[in-house]
Amino acid sequence: MLVTALLAAAFCAQAVAALLPDIPLLLAATAASVAGEGVLYRWQRGMVSVFAKSHADITVRHIMRDLLLVVGLLRLGEQQREWVYAPLVAGLLIFYGLHFAIQAVSVLVRRTRTLPVVTRNIDASALRLSTAPPALLLRRPGHRLLLFGLPATAGLGATAAIDVPAAAAAGIALSLLLALLGLGELGLRLLPSRRPAGEQKVLDWFDAWLADYRPTVGLYFSGGASSAYQANMWLEPLAKLDARPVVILRERFMVQKIAATDLPVICLPKVTTLMRLEHSTLQVLIHPSNSGKTSQVLRIPTLKHTFVNHGESDKLSSCNPYAKAYDEVWVAGPAARERYAMAEVGVDDRDVVETGRPQLDAVRLYAGPPTGTYTTVLYAPTWEGWDGNPGNTSVIEAGENLVRALLEDDGVRLLYKPHPLTGSVDPRAGAADQRIRQLVRAANRRRTGVRPAGDGELARRTAELDRLTTADFRSGADQVERMLLQSVPPKGRARAVERATAAWEAAYWASLPEWEHQIVTDARPALYACFNRADLLISDVSSVVSDFLASGKPYAVANTSGLSEEAFREAFPTARAATVLTPDAVGIPRLLETVRNPEKDELAEARAELKRHLLGPAEPPSQVRFELAVQALCAEAREHRVRMEERLAAEIPGQRRTEDGDGDADAEDREAEDRETEERETSAP
Repeated sequence: MLVTALLAAAFCAQAVAALLPDIPLLLAATAASVAGEGVLYRWQRGMVSVFAKSHADITVRHIMRDLLLVVGLLRLGEQQREWVYAPLVAGLLIFYGLHFAIQAVSVLVRRTRTLPVVTRNIDASALRLSTAPPALLLRRPGHRLLLFGLPATAGLGATAAIDVPAAAAAGIALSLLLALLGLGELGLRLLPSRRPAGEQKVLDWFDAWLADYRPTVGLYFSGGASSAYQANMWLEPLAKLDARPVVILRERFMVQKIAATDLPVICLPKVTTLMRLEHSTLQVLIHPSNSGKTSQVLRIPTLKHTFVNHGESDKLSSCNPYAKAYDEVWVAGPAARERYAMAEVGVDDRDVVETGRPQLDAVRLYAGPPTGTYTTVLYAPTWEGWDGNPGNTSVIEAGENLVRALLEDDGVRLLYKPHPLTGSVDPRAGAADQRIRQLVRAANRRRTGVRPAGDGELARRTAELDRLTTADFRSGADQVERMLLQSVPPKGRARAVERATAAWEAAYWASLPEWEHQIVTDARPALYACFNRADLLISDVSSVVSDFLASGKPYAVANTSGLSEEAFREAFPTARAATVLTPDAVGIPRLLETVRNPEKDELAEARAELKRHLLGPAEPPSQVRFELAVQALCAEAREHRVRMEERLAAEIPGQRRTEDGDGDADAEDREAEDRETEERETSAP
């Protein structure tokens, strides 16, 4: 509101100064207005949209600013000198006409560079990919108008100050030159030899790639930017399959959210393009999450679909009724099978396959009680969820009590890793999270000790890992340019990333004092790396508990549901082998005693049994069971396709019914493209 008020005041002052006329005030108000634009675009991007919706966008504001300068000049000049300013006004009009022309051509250029298929790790050189024009010309009309129009505005201001029309003429001429150069640069991009391949050629190329690569198994994913982790956790198990895997996405922005991988990645935003998979060799699609666009790919009759989820817990969300839309549901162990049966959401028990959790191979097994000075405790609460259930997260009712009780023990080193969405629904959770962080920082201030010498090892390992996992794009790169730079992954990158990650984790923990509590909120270290450092986990009813059971280490679950301990254990099977903590955290001292003295741990056998119940047997390994499930479903898909072809061959030609809903494909494509365009425009820097 302050920026808005300052801009409004500057325009009002400029108008008053132009009508009086008052040269010092006119120049000061103009300078303040231009400075306000800079502040607006640098720090108040949200207000840019507000102005645009009010029909007071940057073009209108810039025209008004220059118009008021011209009014001031006319008021200052003699009647017989008005002819001197007529060419200046004409020059300004031509400049704004060029600005609109650049904007129109930029739209055309963006359309030619919006391909129906976006890829990573696939050689797409046949599509005439090229680097993008400068972002100033292509996607930043506000910045462009400010920069290109600045010489004209400065020249008009100088003329008002020193009464030399040549200054305005020179400024306007420079603005015109910049606009012409920009228009020419964009215009060249529309030449047939300079623009990427057309839509049909891209689709033909895509069909040829499918025929050449012959994919058999795909990971299908659609979602928001913050949900990419749900797909990323399945990349490594997919890459280890004895198959020809592919990652299939639906949102263009998601292509860069997928973690470093050697797998081919394709994005098919349109339904009509997605349907081309029907005639490919693809047999099975693996779904780590549900989304609105899942129903679109389920229409393809030649594919088999399985839901693997992105984590399992006792929450009702782990038994979504949507799961019955898939051919099979793959779960970790018997507990999830029982959970689906009890939920009665329509999933046939014959369609449930136990595959374990291949990702948990990275979790190290229990090696005995703490041997060092400190017992490392990982407190990893989940978020508050959408349903307002008080039992979802312990942060609000129990978090501070739990952390205080842990910090009171001088032999505890705390790792606090809150869920990234904490506070996104309930502000109380966000406020409690901040108070917990303050408690941890205060505890660190009370502790002293020797810090590891900084030898730069962590910085070197971070740089190496970033180089392997982060694409180095310039700020103005668009999807076509990124496709060009990511056409072929470096050979053996996945293995190199694995080694670099292990080296980074070792350097990270070595760089931290053993006595110092940590607040872990970055993507690194990952949750499983924290598992491997912890002697004890305290969490809520969530998939974190199920995954931690793979280690066999002691764990505790906070009960903020209002249920008795007996009812709580009965309602949430993952808590049956846990120490159940009440919100007042009175059980923390006894819990720490059992961790340090395994002979007092009465839940060790229960944890081992629950691990088998939740995650399945240790042999064969989860990756092997996952592989067998993929092979079995692929075999079903091949048999199903043979039966379909036999039926179609027996039908009268032309009698095949078109796929239900295909008439809506164009409308769905248009809606999806509108959403993509809106997201690109609002997220543009």
